[in-house]
Parts: sequence; structure tokens; C-alpha cells
Amino acid sequence: MQSNIRLATRKSRLALHQSMLVRDALISADSGLQVELIEVSTTGDRQQDWSLQNEGGVGLFTKELENLLLTGAADIAVHSSKDLPAIQVDGLAIAGYLPRGDAHDVLVLREKVPAPSTIATGSPRRREQLRQKFPEASWLEIRGNVETRLNKICEGYADATVLAAAGLARLGIQTRAGIVFKPLSKEEVVPAPGQGAIAVQCRVGEENRLPSIFCEKTGHAVGVEKRLLSLLGGGCHSCIGGFLEGNHLFVFHEDSCYYKFEIHAQDEAGTEIELQEIVKSLRKR
Repeated sequence: MQSNIRLATRKSRLALHQSMLVRDALISADSGLQVELIEVSTTGDRQQDWSLQNEGGVGLFTKELENLLLTGAADIAVHSSKDLPAIQVDGLAIAGYLPRGDAHDVLVLREKVPAPSTIATGSPRRREQLRQKFPEASWLEIRGNVETRLNKICEGYADATVLAAAGLARLGIQTRAGIVFKPLSKEEVVPAPGQGAIAVQCRVGEENRLPSIFCEKTGHAVGVEKRLLSLLGGGCHSCIGGFLEGNHLFVFHEDSCYYKFEIHAQDEAGTEIELQEIVKSLRKR
């Protein structure tokens, strides 16, 4: 087991917090480890004026980190799992996931606004699901980190936006003057595949070189959700929601319908068969 680990991370406050959670878990498991954080700005961080829907979102928040792994400049990279494509870049693998945080979304509403007439989100998945809840609302794009988005709502850019509950919790944001936080159930907005999970990526063949810090339950759930996304041909910014809770798989499909399926298989091969049957049924509807 290596004694020095170079960890690649984005520079945002949330990304750094997630990377420090991984660093602390590694050191807690092996006090002899030294973990160096390598901070990187990704294309998605730099291109704040881009529309993710129009430009595409695959790799925008991950490519630079992955390049550091491929060139040997870093040993691991830490990602928000929902930002990772369903299929890994050649030569890279997921070593594992920390225990999952709250996977749900939160409606961030300007105070004293009973129902939003304008909602800002760059996520087709969130927009299409909330369109059913707020059919009269108009929609705006929004980019930037969590604090930037909160500021934009306070300043009147829009009446509301949507943020991941896990990100708010990791940043310690429970209240904010001028804003009301309304948790959204999975029946209202099905989370993105992998939402709430912190992924640790490495080079193929090095998955077992790290101390045992990973959560098998989270790995199984995210694996099912990402495989569903792959079978449906979607990306991390597509209009597809997928969330596994126990043996119940909640799905929001691009046909703007909500579904609930059961996964009974106890092994990977059986789960794959069930997922393929689910995808076939979705395509027939």
C-alpha cells in the first residue's frame, strides 16, 4: 500500500470539502498515509456562461481530473458521483464510494414567494419534473457554485432554484436570510443517478491499493443507477432520474413519467437482466 497519495480535486468549496472527507477517511484508516490535494479548475468551472443543455455536460467537471490520473500526475480523483459519465474513461475505474449522503433535491425559494413564477436550473431532469408541480413557471439557466446560486436567488434573478440536499448539508447550510428551503421527495423529483455519493476514481488495476474506506451499499445503489442511465443512453445532464432505495428503483424517464420498479436479484448478473427488462418496458410505454 502506498504511503503518499496525490488526490485531484476541483477548487470549489464543496469539492474541497468532499475531498477532505476522503482524505480524513484514508488517514483514519491508515495513520501513516500522507495525502496531498491537487486543486484543479475544470472546463465546467471556467465556462460559467455555457448552457449545459446546449453545450453538453459530459466530462465538463471531470476531464481535467481524469487527465491527471491518466498521466500519473495524481493517484486518485474525487468527484460528485452524479457528475461522472455512466461509462468510465478507458484506463480508469471507480475504487469506491463514501457512505451516501441525502440523495434528494431541495427547492430553494425566495422568502414571501408562495409559488415561483420563475425557476432557475440548468438541469433538464429537474426542470421537467418541476414543470409538473409548477406548470405556470418560466425557466432560466443558472450556473455557479452553491453560494453563487443562493446569492442570485436572494438578489431576485429568479424566484427559485433547485440544489442537492447533500451539498447543502456538507457545506453546513441549513438556513439563509431571505430564503426558504423546501425538501423535495423522490416522488416529486427523482434524484440524478449517483446523487449524494462521493466517488473516488483511480487507474484500472489500482482499485485495491487504498485502505478499506468504502461503502458497499452505496456502491451497489450507484452502480444500479448508473447502469440504468447507460442502458437508456443518457448522460449526467440528461432528463433521466434514477434512485435505488432498498430494492425499489425510482425512475423519471424522458417521456415525463414517473415509475417505480423492484430489483430482486442478489447478484450482478441477475441485476443486469432485471435492468434490461426495465429498460425494454420503458421503451414500450
